[in-house]
Amino acid sequence: MSSIEQKEHILVCVSASPTNAKIIKTAAKMIHSEDTVFTALYVETPDNSKMSEKDKNRLQENTKLAQKLGAAVEIAYGENIAFQIAEFARLSGVTKVVVGRDAVYPRKVHFKASLVDSLIQNAPNLDIYIIPNVENSISEKEKWFHSKLELSFRDIGISLIILLAVTGLGLLFQTFGFTEANIITVYILGALLISVLTNSRGISLVISILSVILFNFLFTEPRYTLQAYEQGYPVTFVVMFAATFITGTLAMKLKDSARQSARAAYRIKILFDANQEFSKVHGTTEIVNVMAKQLLRLFDRDVIFYMAEGKTLLQPTLYKVEDGSTQQIEPSPREREVAQWTCENNKHAGATTVNYPDAAYLYYAVRMNEKVYGVVGLAMEHQSLEAFESSIFLSILGECALALENEKNAREKEEAALVAQKEQFRANMLRSVSHDLRTPLTSISGNAGILLSSEQNLRPEKKRELYQYIYDDSMWLIKLVENLLSITKIEDGNMGMRMNPELVDEIAAEALTHIDRHSEEHRIQNHIRDELIIVSVDARLIVQVFINLIDNAIKYTQKGSVIELRAKAADHWVTIEVADDGQGISDEEKERVFEMFYTQGTKLSDGRRSLGLGLALCRFIIEAHGGTMTLTDNVPHGSVFSFTLPIEEVKMNE
Repeated sequence: MSSIEQKEHILVCVSASPTNAKIIKTAAKMIHSEDTVFTALYVETPDNSKMSEKDKNRLQENTKLAQKLGAAVEIAYGENIAFQIAEFARLSGVTKVVVGRDAVYPRKVHFKASLVDSLIQNAPNLDIYIIPNVENSISEKEKWFHSKLELSFRDIGISLIILLAVTGLGLLFQTFGFTEANIITVYILGALLISVLTNSRGISLVISILSVILFNFLFTEPRYTLQAYEQGYPVTFVVMFAATFITGTLAMKLKDSARQSARAAYRIKILFDANQEFSKVHGTTEIVNVMAKQLLRLFDRDVIFYMAEGKTLLQPTLYKVEDGSTQQIEPSPREREVAQWTCENNKHAGATTVNYPDAAYLYYAVRMNEKVYGVVGLAMEHQSLEAFESSIFLSILGECALALENEKNAREKEEAALVAQKEQFRANMLRSVSHDLRTPLTSISGNAGILLSSEQNLRPEKKRELYQYIYDDSMWLIKLVENLLSITKIEDGNMGMRMNPELVDEIAAEALTHIDRHSEEHRIQNHIRDELIIVSVDARLIVQVFINLIDNAIKYTQKGSVIELRAKAADHWVTIEVADDGQGISDEEKERVFEMFYTQGTKLSDGRRSLGLGLALCRFIIEAHGGTMTLTDNVPHGSVFSFTLPIEEVKMNE
């Protein structure tokens, strides 16, 4: 025996019976805890296709009652109702089944086992609670009997034609001397054809009786009478009737089973296609469009969808079946009221329901558990949905809700990853800043301390040297802070670019005025001054790119090296290069130099580490302008940093 107590699961059977509401209410009263699972099962059989409009409405009312009482409605398909209930109970872990039973008819009048008896045989270990159905029992039995024998004029016509045809064929067989067994086979074939071509459930019984009468009247001695001389004829008639009736009935059942299988396969295909479509799209709007298109294709009715933000519905979108167009509309106050009620109560309402039956649309909430993503409305035109249509409708809404839930989870995951990335960025920045600021701050405080304590004893040259060190370190800190501020603005999306036409040579000249004292130890050759190129850029940011690239070349090359600034225009773009003739950068490091906080292994000339922000900042700025930044080798040695900017076309006014 399991140590874990099985959760209680109550199953109630839903039907079109007038007393089914009583059974559903009784089952709901059996729920004693919040953990109890409550399910309402409707078994759709071939007879349901001939259900009257009154019975269809009653079935819908009973289904809605079950949903209102907290039951999850499920649909099964099959000829044997008891078997379908037992299988569902076994697979779903049902502990109690609540069904109804007519109290008027004693069991001895039935040749076939009742639903309850069959259910007990199929599930002997299941707790079955039987609720007597006293009201209207006889009328329901009579309706069942008449539905079995209901014949249409079309079915009668087809049956008479086939019956005349097989009779004529039997007379032809008799003329050629065929045996009576061959003629009986022809009548069985006729019954089989009639069962396949007609839809009436009682046609097999009628045709079987008529076949026996015609065979006796036309083919047995004495002919053209209903008498039979030979002693074996009664047995022949009984066998012929049984064979004809069984053959026709089995053919009808096979046809009904094929129809049910086709509907089930169609439902599976629709859900599979919907699932495939939902998996291909991204974004709430695209998911809703897929759902609406599926509903338009299935029901050939207009669809309206309200996106929900909390409990507030936004302006709806109407999907028209006439031309497939999509447009935002302003619905009538009544329709919006119904949709809002559906959203707030998480229940369906509108046309064909008890809640707002005067509405033009049937509204359902697109929800996952208690989360409502929106409300969808299906134009009803005073026509209620069949159980099969309702099942597909709810299944597609469930697939849509699942896709919206996955989209929300993916979006939240991306946002969480972005937040984590920013936090990691800030942590790395603080760690690098705290580590790398020690050297310049120590130098500044040390040199300032020497000046304060020994200013009178220092020679003027030494004082100037100390002042220069303090100035250099403070300028290094200023550039570092500028890079940090720019990086944080880019990460937060607050860079605020101001684009204007600018001359490239003026931007380069402005940048060279901000290069530190170490530039005197290198030869900087500015070839851009010879070019007249206008670009559409934020000059402040591009100046910073030039400064970072030139400073980078100064730091990582030996004294006396040459740094060249070049520019060339082609195809609406200008390519700007900062080249040096230093030691160069290895192929392995080329792939990482633009990463945040990455620094080269080469030791800097002034002994300070770089934070690894300069090149990353340059790439961000250039990409924000729509350009690209690359690193290549200089010939015969060194490195070339290149970036592109869009050329501004100047219109001359004469």
